[in-house]
Amino acid sequence: MKKLMRAAAAFFAAAAMAASGAAPYFSRTDMTAKAVDTNNDDWLHVKGSRIYDMNGNEVWLTGANWFGFNCTECSPHYLWSGDIDDLMREIADHGVNVLRLPVSTELLYNWMIGDPDPIKSIKPNKDPSYPFNVDLIKDDGSVVNSMELFDVLLAKCKKYGVKAFIDIHSPESNNSGHNYGLWYGKDFMGRDGKNVAVTTDLWIETLAWCADHYKNDDTLIGFDLKNEPHSKYGGAPVDAIWDDSDDPNNWKKAAQDCADAILEKNPNALIIIEGVEGFEGHGAWWGGNLRGVEKYPVMPKSGTGQIVYSPHDYGPIVSDQHWFHKDFTEATLLDDYWRDTWAYLVEKDMYPLLIGEWGGRLDNGDNEKWLGLLRDYMIKNHINHTFWCLNDDSGDTGGLWKDVIFGTTQGSDGTIVGKTTVNWDQKKYETYYYPAIWKTKNSKKFIGLDHQVALGQNGISLNDFYTNYSSSEGSNLDGGKTSSGQPVDPDQPGPTTSVTTTTTTTTTTSSATTTTTTTATSTSTSTSTSSATSSSTTTTIVSNRVYGDANCDSGVDMADAVLIMQFISNPNRFGLNGTDEHHMTQKGLDNSDVDGKNNGVTNSDAVSIQKYLLGAVEGLPEK
Repeated sequence: MKKLMRAAAAFFAAAAMAASGAAPYFSRTDMTAKAVDTNNDDWLHVKGSRIYDMNGNEVWLTGANWFGFNCTECSPHYLWSGDIDDLMREIADHGVNVLRLPVSTELLYNWMIGDPDPIKSIKPNKDPSYPFNVDLIKDDGSVVNSMELFDVLLAKCKKYGVKAFIDIHSPESNNSGHNYGLWYGKDFMGRDGKNVAVTTDLWIETLAWCADHYKNDDTLIGFDLKNEPHSKYGGAPVDAIWDDSDDPNNWKKAAQDCADAILEKNPNALIIIEGVEGFEGHGAWWGGNLRGVEKYPVMPKSGTGQIVYSPHDYGPIVSDQHWFHKDFTEATLLDDYWRDTWAYLVEKDMYPLLIGEWGGRLDNGDNEKWLGLLRDYMIKNHINHTFWCLNDDSGDTGGLWKDVIFGTTQGSDGTIVGKTTVNWDQKKYETYYYPAIWKTKNSKKFIGLDHQVALGQNGISLNDFYTNYSSSEGSNLDGGKTSSGQPVDPDQPGPTTSVTTTTTTTTTTSSATTTTTTTATSTSTSTSTSSATSSSTTTTIVSNRVYGDANCDSGVDMADAVLIMQFISNPNRFGLNGTDEHHMTQKGLDNSDVDGKNNGVTNSDAVSIQKYLLGAVEGLPEK
């Protein structure tokens, strides 16, 4: 159903955690979603072309798409013939560590106004003789709505060690909505019977609301802002463009404004940005053209530490292209298309890539040849990816599932138990998808992104990998190269959702430099708006020393607190002679003793930096 081509995470004290800004109009599923692993410590951040956890351990997102929330059914497809618990178990047991979940702006809008769409084509049943999708039936016997279903799905993800991010697939709920190339300009009929126009402002508002609502659940790790911005093909009035203008169809500006709004609500979320179709005369797959990033990068106010770029790539069965009209190889694909369009971002270590869609039908020919070449290139270059797709009802690609059938079996105690049978496309899975799933090199254990919960039956947690496998056998990245890692303490709270932005003005005299820092802290409220308070503090810097600047980037932020904790907990990696490229230097060490105790660098100094950023102390060193 897809294509046509035409020419650092912060770490704060638990006391600072903000409450969720959502109205609790469904309690059972909300409780379930938070029943396992509530540490909120699985947020990710980026440096260069890699993605890391809060302790600086590299992670690899290797997932799949499961569409349906974007469609008129307002639910993932195949829930009409498969139990949600069984399907999520199958997904985890097959090594999918992250789900890309297409949604629509219309769906989020109705959630935001408190009137979620009902789900269609799913008929849960509590009959003991045929118990089907009983998790989708509320205590009063009614069926969950679309938002409640989403929360049940997140709870199942959490249960089985899977992470998720949403993708705005279309402005309105529409099974063919991907054909429309813009994030604005469509209308839909609101639940109140009134016409609602999707504007850029509304698109941003719904995503910011969603980020606020789920900011304390690290199961939902990010937001893919818009699926495949492209040309007028499909009904858009103008092409999506990428430049430095203020034009309403400038995708780069819209993405930057949207990223700012999301990160204001949740500074820990990954912001996933696709390309456009055309840039300065060069064509690409819909959403696949990232040539403009080098010239006009998306630059949120808080920096690029959460930005991931996401092209889509397909083979000749979806739409034949000139680079397939030869005995193509990895080298020719790079020269003819990949490198200048998106691969340069990783080859130059600029930004991480996540191939948001790749896949296709098997033909014993060029399409399979392309699948294998892209698979191998992603493995060699640490490129994150989500395969299109799980469900088989994608017209031009098919899926990893061939069929989903629900039945019953008798339990050991004689009770009737529901059972879903999923028939996987074994060749597609085993030959093209399985090799590109993150797993340990020798024992072949799937590696999840949750620090405590193992990924399915044959998987391990992120902590388990960095405790027991990374230094012995490694993974299928770098040919099994081993590395050390720092597990996350399960009793240590994760980062909060408070947002701190800092503006610094420096005045230099012959004896000292004085820096005045204004810190604005925004915390979420129970509505879709936020309140901000500002305080002004003064820090004196003597002999060019910036107190608190552990990483020597001339500013003080949460990355400095994180580096201090890493330096203390893993000196071999982050010490003065550490192996990590971001290890502590002597200058950074001199900057780091800020708790006022003059007893060397300890965790107390990291706490002082946090207190300073929260406005609890007026300056550094702490008095």
